[in-house]
Order: sequence, then C-alpha cells, then structure tokens
Amino acid sequence: MIKQAIILAGGLGTRLKAVIKDIPKPMADIDGKPFLEYLLRFLSAQGIEEVIISCGYKHEVIENYFKGRFGGLKIYYSIESEPLGTGGAVKKALEFINAGNKNADNKKYEDILILNGDTFFNISLKELYGFHKAKNSDLTLALKALKNFDRYGTVKIDYNNKIKGFEEKKPQKEGFINGGIYLLSVNLINLLLSSKLNLSAVFSFEKDFLEVYYNYKDKDIKKGFGLYGLPFDENSYFIDIGIPSDYESAKKELKNQLK
Repeated sequence: MIKQAIILAGGLGTRLKAVIKDIPKPMADIDGKPFLEYLLRFLSAQGIEEVIISCGYKHEVIENYFKGRFGGLKIYYSIESEPLGTGGAVKKALEFINAGNKNADNKKYEDILILNGDTFFNISLKELYGFHKAKNSDLTLALKALKNFDRYGTVKIDYNNKIKGFEEKKPQKEGFINGGIYLLSVNLINLLLSSKLNLSAVFSFEKDFLEVYYNYKDKDIKKGFGLYGLPFDENSYFIDIGIPSDYESAKKELKNQLK
C-alpha cells in the first residue's frame, strides 16, 4: 500500500475572501477544525505514514498549527517562495519523497499519492491503489460520477478505463470529473523531474500536464505513458470548498464523514 502523500495546499482562496480572511484556503474552519485536518485524518485512517504539505501563501499558519506530526503522520513542508502552479508545486514537493527513510534496496522513489488541498473525496485508497497496480498505470485519477452539472470539466475514459481525453466545463447531464486524488508511478515521477516534457517552472498539473501529455509516448517506457481513471459512484462523498456555497455545505456535512 502507498505510504506517502503530497497535499497541494498553496491555494490563495480568492473566491473565498468574503468568508475567510488572511489564512490559506485549506485552513478554512470546518466545525472548529481546519479543512486540512480532515484531509490528514482521512490519510492517516487509510495507512498513509508521511505527508508533504505543499504550501506558499501564509504557510506559517499551516506549519504552526500542525508542526512536524499529526496523529501518526510525519509531516514535511514544501514551501513556495512564489506561486508555482499546481504542477510546479508537485515537482518541488517530489524532492521530499522518502525523506524519512529509504527502502532496503535504496530505491529513490516509490509510487506516491497526491491530493488537492481544497477538495475532500471520501474513497478507498486501497481500492484505488489495487486498480492502479492492476492496470500497471503511470498515473491514476480518482473520478467522481456526477449528474446535471456545469462547474467542472469532464474526464473521458474508454472501455478499459484508460483516459482518452478531457473536455472543458459545460452543462452536462452526466459524466466523470477529476476528484482531485492522483496516484503517480515511479515512471511518471522520473518523467516529471526530467527535462523531456519541456515544462516551465510554473505550470498547471491539470491543464499543462494531464490534458497535454495523457497520450505521451516515451521510448524509455515501452508500453507508452498510461493514464487511467477509476470511477467512484455518486454515493462517494465529494466536496470542493472553492466557492462560498460549497464551503457552507462542507461546514454542515464534512464532520460526519470521519468518525
């Protein structure tokens, strides 16, 4: 099972400025606890041991609250001196993987989990990991099934669950959206840290990487670069606190998700 995770917690929370002030978006209050605490509790309950929190704006608020450990989780901080976008933040945070100890064979990288710091998707990480390994996937997305929505873009998958494209946000009767949880393989980690993709220092993990390179072929990856998506049904709780109305919903609902 996966043991390390990166949480992307550098968001400014621009759309939440009316309801939260002078704190990073993941520190928004939910029933007396920061939203980020719910993510950490979710990870700890499913066997994650180390977390790298990628942060920038007001990072000291996060560091002072959680310090170096939360429950059974060891916490490291990857701090951006200036915004790097979600992709740049991932690359920087990858410097910390296996920071606590190395494997017996001294392997530098293992597969790693990445979560958006402003969404909560209550899924089984064991199920996601099993699917990821069964498909021999380089990157696996947890997908949320939705009906009658227009706020999110959609992820298209084929009969084998391989990602075949992304669509911009528009009114949809039903479809799969990116649930903000990813599993990255060693192949992908090495590829991201290389110069092969011609990515700038500041880039979006979703727009500039996923949506551009989902069909990438690399001579060093004989099977090609495989991205897969695992759909979870409508009963799998999902919330994105990026707008005030959903933040208000989270304050009522999220405390019941982890007991």
